[in-house]
Amino acid sequence: MVDMRRRAFILGGAAVAWPLVVRAQEARRTYRLGFLVPSGRETPWVIAFFDELRLNGFIEGQNLTIVLGGFDTRYDQLSERAADLVKALPDAIIGGPELPLRALQAATRTIPLIGITEDMVAAGLVTSLARPGGNTTGISLLSDELDGKRQDILMEAVPSARRIAALADTNTPTRHIQALVDAARARSVELSIFGVAKPEDIALAIDTAKASGAEALNFLASALFFPVSRVAIERASASQLPAIHHWPEAAEAGGVLAYGPRFTQVWRQRARMVVKILRGAKPADLPVEQPTHFELIVNLKAAKAIGHEFPAGLVLRADKVIE
Repeated sequence: MVDMRRRAFILGGAAVAWPLVVRAQEARRTYRLGFLVPSGRETPWVIAFFDELRLNGFIEGQNLTIVLGGFDTRYDQLSERAADLVKALPDAIIGGPELPLRALQAATRTIPLIGITEDMVAAGLVTSLARPGGNTTGISLLSDELDGKRQDILMEAVPSARRIAALADTNTPTRHIQALVDAARARSVELSIFGVAKPEDIALAIDTAKASGAEALNFLASALFFPVSRVAIERASASQLPAIHHWPEAAEAGGVLAYGPRFTQVWRQRARMVVKILRGAKPADLPVEQPTHFELIVNLKAAKAIGHEFPAGLVLRADKVIE
């Protein structure tokens, strides 16, 4: 009994001492983070990322410094900015989606890279989810599966539609297009794909989809449509096309419908991976994670504005209904 009590005391003491040791280690040095992302520094998801770091003891201005020049990155700036970030020798670089990560991988094989992409394995960015290998890890968004799920939800939301459109980012391969076309055809629906290369193309693509006879619109997972793309939301509404978005934030900002993980939570999830890296974990051994919580958001107010009414069953299933 005495030995057991002594063992419990030792274990308990270790459990208490470990956070103190970590805090002491962090206090002795300043960690440096780089970014190569299309997001702005003041976007809600980046703010959430830094808040999550703060909750885990990494605080900008105290033991955390940000290498400048990596936010709001355009695709034509990737190589130059990636090279500049690597020269600054940060402890880790947050990159993504796919093209920024590729630029970073071309620039460094040693600095840890923590990304968010549609499918890290299919894109060849990591060897496997369980053992990424190399210097890259992060979050895969399950986009192939979710694009199909959103298509199913869209057809349920607009049951009379016989022709629907999908907007796809032409900058990165959309590897599951044929599967989406086949799934729609199996339900007697014709799916047309409209490519978009840059934000300025979104409005024209929506107009073209409308002119072709599309009765509903699926924004396939892409950084081009981001959590909140004002032009995507407003042009779809002006065209009176019921549209489904990848991120719940888009429906909350005026989109008609959304299904997927919340972008701010994905960035918090990535921040927790960064914490593990800064505390010594190796990217090669840190499994790629996936979102675990998905939300269906139905915006009845936006639907009413375009003269659309959702089936009651879909509204009842929604995680959040905006009226």
